[in-house]
Amino acid sequence: MVFVLWHNRLFLAAEIFRRFRQRPVCALVSASRDGAWLTAFFGLAGLRAVRGSSSRGGHGAAQGLVGALRAGHDVGITPDGPRGPRYVFKPGAATVTRLAGADALLIGARFGPAWRLRSWDKFYVPWPWSTVRIECVRVPAAELGANDAAATLAARLREINPDDIVAKNGAAR
Repeated sequence: MVFVLWHNRLFLAAEIFRRFRQRPVCALVSASRDGAWLTAFFGLAGLRAVRGSSSRGGHGAAQGLVGALRAGHDVGITPDGPRGPRYVFKPGAATVTRLAGADALLIGARFGPAWRLRSWDKFYVPWPWSTVRIECVRVPAAELGANDAAATLAARLREINPDDIVAKNGAAR
């Protein structure tokens, strides 16, 4: 299974995987210096990291993720990370999913009160005890064989993440 969520909802990933997954999860983490911090955090949460991104080591990272899927692990990808632009779906998640013949699980989140950081992605940090509603949509591998798989995944991911900042074309306002 390939878990796909927007970068600004990454705060939820460790808890989602802790509560709902029984098998090991490998997450795509940037090869940058900042990615080292996330790798350490994920390690504490029981997640494994595959280092690379669309701009640094992307081919090797894709091969590592496909290998993890074939070994029986789940993987997690933020298709607009590590630098954005926010809500612009890069094709890597669809490529990895197609190459491995895996289903995709799109993760959406709606937040009660939450802080929005001044980062490129307007990262969400929910207030303590605020409500977070998670919606997941499973997309079978059979639906991802077409050339427009990335566009299909992007549209469905935007539907379950109804931010007021997402324009009709998917670019952040």
